[in-house]
Amino acid sequence: MSFPNPFDGASPWGEPETPKENKPMTNAVAAGTPNPFKIGITLKAAAGYDAEWLTPVVFGATADETAKRVRELVQALADNGVIELVSSAAVKMRDTHQPPAGRGGNSAPKTFQGGKVQSAAPAAPAGDNCPHGRTLREGQGAKGAWAALFCNAPKGSNCDPLWRQKDGSFS
Repeated sequence: MSFPNPFDGASPWGEPETPKENKPMTNAVAAGTPNPFKIGITLKAAAGYDAEWLTPVVFGATADETAKRVRELVQALADNGVIELVSSAAVKMRDTHQPPAGRGGNSAPKTFQGGKVQSAAPAAPAGDNCPHGRTLREGQGAKGAWAALFCNAPKGSNCDPLWRQKDGSFS
């Protein structure tokens, strides 16, 4: 038994088939149409995430025109003191606005260890005798947010966790 191919013949929805024309791209852009070329640049003051950034976007009718506009923009930013102004504003913002610990640019840096991102753990309490080191883990449970410092030893030989208390200390 064979069935007819459903893709043979005309469309069942009655749409006429018209061949599509491929028009070659020209260098000239019609008046009133958006520029087809766009370059976004990032000017970053330092390597860290807390460094100030300028992220302007430049448009142009041709690739050459867009590249020339990028050069003009960067030169104008420097000539008119925009780069220094943004840098000064960023310093002022950091000096006057301190986000809560753990939120934003003033949080402890994170490291990559054992295939996971690790937050810098707070110092263990003075009486802690764990020789293996501890890792901070936080979560959300049925009773709310929790945090604990867990021993880094393999399972079965690890020390008891230190749970965060209401005053923020660990014991």
